[in-house]
Amino acid sequence: MIIVNTLVAIVALLIGAGICYCIFRFTANGILRKAEEDAEVIKKNKIIEAKEKFIALKLEHENHVRQAEQKLHQQEQRVQQRDQQLNQKQSEVQRAQNELNTQRQNLENQQKALERKNQEIDRLHRAAEQQLEQISGLSAEEAKKQLVDALKDEARTAAMAFINETMDEARLTANKEAKKIIIQSIQRIASEATVENAVTVFHIDNDEVKGRIIGREGRNIRALEAATGVEIVVDDTPEAITLSAFDPVRREIARLALHQLVQDGRIHPARIEEVVAKVTKQVEEEIIETGKRTTIDLGIHGMHPELVRLIGKMKYRSSYGQNLLMHARETANLCAAMAAELGLNVKKARRAGLLHDIGKVSDEDMEMPHAQLGMKLCEKYGEKPDICNAVGAHHEECEMESIIAPIVLACDAISGARPGARREIVEAYVKRLNDLENIAMSYPGVTKTYALQAGRELRVIVGADKLSDKETELLSFDIAKRIQDEMTYPGQIRITVIRETRAVSYAK
Repeated sequence: MIIVNTLVAIVALLIGAGICYCIFRFTANGILRKAEEDAEVIKKNKIIEAKEKFIALKLEHENHVRQAEQKLHQQEQRVQQRDQQLNQKQSEVQRAQNELNTQRQNLENQQKALERKNQEIDRLHRAAEQQLEQISGLSAEEAKKQLVDALKDEARTAAMAFINETMDEARLTANKEAKKIIIQSIQRIASEATVENAVTVFHIDNDEVKGRIIGREGRNIRALEAATGVEIVVDDTPEAITLSAFDPVRREIARLALHQLVQDGRIHPARIEEVVAKVTKQVEEEIIETGKRTTIDLGIHGMHPELVRLIGKMKYRSSYGQNLLMHARETANLCAAMAAELGLNVKKARRAGLLHDIGKVSDEDMEMPHAQLGMKLCEKYGEKPDICNAVGAHHEECEMESIIAPIVLACDAISGARPGARREIVEAYVKRLNDLENIAMSYPGVTKTYALQAGRELRVIVGADKLSDKETELLSFDIAKRIQDEMTYPGQIRITVIRETRAVSYAK
């Protein structure tokens, strides 16, 4: 029974499978036919599209070919035109070459003819020379030498006569003209000659003020002397205190400081130092302002500010007792007048005259002569070479390289030669005091030096942090020994070395 059921099941299964296969086969055939039809349609469409695209590409290619042919044709036409132009130019060049060859041939023919003529001339010249030599009995070289010698003698004689005539005329007129120019210059530029001394008298109202200036045990006087470097002489002269110093700047600072202290009424060492510092600044400003006014008055422009300051500093200096600024202004005006008379550059001459003694107010390299130092300063601050040379050569310490230099020399001598303009004694005195201070300042550690009591005392202030007490003693001895060896002076000089330590603090 089981087997029969199994067989029935297998048969049923086979029958179902056959039916399914038949259905599937029928359906697949339909799909396949439809797919073939669709493929055929797509194939035809693609063929049509390909043909259309081919036709379009063919048309485009034909257009490109046609355009390329047109461009090629145009290029061929241009090439033909250029060929024609080139052929035309070649023809022109060939024609020019032919003309040039013809001209060259003509020139060669002319040159040959000229050479033949030159040869003929040389032959005739030699024949003429031989004939002249036979007639004169001299060769050509001998005749030429005699002629040259004769011309030289004649020219030398004429030149000597002219020179002698010119020199005689110059001798007759040179002194007269020179004196005329100098006199006219002096007449046009006439100024007073100021003579300065080494003391300033400070007037006070009464002896009470004098006592306040002196201070308790002379503290105020000592503080003022230490701050200004001026010797203050308080004697029995009523209502007057004498300020003694060779440096007019120091005396002016001391005078102004005393004036302010007396007006203020507060006179003590701390106040003195404060007022002296303030007055020193004021005097420095006045120096600059004086320099500016001087350059403006003389019409001088474009000068370095440091040179302007040094010009202002001349106001407080003297040369052989003569005020240095007035001397420089007078020399500048004389130089300008002489330059105008001689037809030279007036501005340069005035500038050189103003700057000629600038080395006297400089603190640099005091061992150098003031003329050389002035030239060095002018070169340093951008003055022109001819002006620098005039400054350096006004004492004939270097060679004069410009026409302005002798004018400055002459005008400097004229200004100094005025009656009463100079005092040799004062200048020697000032130079001796300057030398004293410079010797002391040359040692390391020295901050300030003051020559007092007409050069009989030298006070040297040193830094407390730079020298010890023992070193100050050695310094005093060394300075004294050097002064003995290098200087000439009357009597004896006392050297005082001061080493001071200050401790300052403020209670708040």
